[in-house]
Amino acid sequence: MVTETGHDEAVTEEFEPALVPELLVADIDRSIEFWCGICGFEFRYSRPEERFAYIALGAAHVMLEQVGVGRNWVTSELEAPLGRGINFQIFVPDTDAIVKSLGLAGVGLFMEPEIRWYQLADDVAGVIQFLVTDPDGYLIRFQSSLGRRPIVR
Repeated sequence: MVTETGHDEAVTEEFEPALVPELLVADIDRSIEFWCGICGFEFRYSRPEERFAYIALGAAHVMLEQVGVGRNWVTSELEAPLGRGINFQIFVPDTDAIVKSLGLAGVGLFMEPEIRWYQLADDVAGVIQFLVTDPDGYLIRFQSSLGRRPIVR
C-alpha cells in the first residue's frame, strides 16, 4: 500500500535498508562462501538462473551478481580488483568473531583491528574496526561500537 508520503509500506519494513549495493562478482559461489560462510551474512534469496543472491547481516544488505550471466549494468570495462575507490562500512556487534573466522579460513586482513574515535557534532564515537577485501577486491570495513563520550576541549 502506498501512503500519503508516497512510501510503499510493504517495502519499508523496520529493518529494510534504503540503500542496497549490488556487487558484480566473478564467481557467485565463491562470493557466497566468503560473505555468508566466513563473514556471517545470511542468505535471503537467490535467482540461480541469473547467478544472483541477496544476503544480509542485520540491517546491512548486499546483492551479489555474477558477471556475464544476468543483466549486468556496466558503465565501463571491468578490471580486477573491482570496487576501487569505495569501502563498505558494516556495523556488527562483534568484530572479533569475524576476525577469527577470517583467520580460520586463511583470509588475510587489509588492515588489522584498530580503535578509533571519530568526532561528531557534540561528542565523539568510538569504534573498533578492521578492513578485509572480498574475493573480487571489494573493501569491507567491519566496525563495532565502543560508545560515545564528550568532546574534550
